[in-house]
Amino acid sequence: MNKFTQYFSESKTELKKVIWPTKKQTLNHTLLVIGFSLGVAIFLGAVDFGLNKLVEVILK
Repeated sequence: MNKFTQYFSESKTELKKVIWPTKKQTLNHTLLVIGFSLGVAIFLGAVDFGLNKLVEVILK
């Protein structure tokens, strides 16, 4: 039981040292991740579509 108490005590101390991002930073990073994810999804969708059409042409 002593190890649990020590773990949570040390965790609390470490969390006080964390520099949390501001609301603006969080919003900017979230939008960046969403934008990057959409970009990758569009790219992969285009590659998939192109390869699908290529396979259709080859098999006809």
